Amino acid sequence: MKNVEVMIEGSNDKIFCNSNIDLVKGDQVIVSINNILYNGYVVLEADIDNSNSNNVVRKVNIKDINIIEKNRKDCINALEEVKKISKKLNLFMSFVDCYYTFDRKQLYFTFVADNRVDFRELAKRLAEKYKTRIELRQIGIRDKAKKIGGLGPCGLFLCCNKFLNDFNSVSINMAKNQFLALNPSKINGLCGRLLCCLKYEDFQYKELKQGAPSIGSYYETEKGKGKVISIDIFKNTCNIELDDKSIIVANYGEKDESTK
Repeated sequence: MKNVEVMIEGSNDKIFCNSNIDLVKGDQVIVSINNILYNGYVVLEADIDNSNSNNVVRKVNIKDINIIEKNRKDCINALEEVKKISKKLNLFMSFVDCYYTFDRKQLYFTFVADNRVDFRELAKRLAEKYKTRIELRQIGIRDKAKKIGGLGPCGLFLCCNKFLNDFNSVSINMAKNQFLALNPSKINGLCGRLLCCLKYEDFQYKELKQGAPSIGSYYETEKGKGKVISIDIFKNTCNIELDDKSIIVANYGEKDESTK
């Protein structure tokens, strides 16, 4: 028995499943998770021992494709309906998407909101209308960007939408370490939060900055003590302004000391 990793359509969750079927990356499949059927596609073939109760039932066939298409169309209508009902209930919810499980045992809605929302009455009305189990999930603004996708300032598709599975903590200090202008339009992503890619090279910048003098500190040179006005961590050099206002370049990689 093999294991494969399957991306569940709608949720974009990646689940390891047991499989007795020969599958390759990209195959569309029906999987059973806790006795509920989902449709998705294989994203990874894994020859690992990861015993679990999730199983690949079959590859998607023509009949399954018709069911999947119907579920997708019904979800478009359900998304419009939930917006109308929530508005009537005066609930401040911005709905992102919704999806049925393959067997329609559950109907999921995802939304963003500034605060916690009491959606019990909404869930009750939806259950009465659609005759299935309703699950409403409040997600963060980053999760919304991950679901919707788009192009980042680099011109490429959003990392969160393409390959990031977890949102690691990103801090403003990472932007400072990279000498970036602290302009929200430059360091924030489409979600309005700090760019995830600030973390990619943070470790390297921290290593390169070790031993570098701080901007504003005073540094002893062959021509006397001067004030550090800028540094180049890639060349291990810094620009020093001397008392006579002249500027010289010093290689701090060749010296160990700097004075405050």
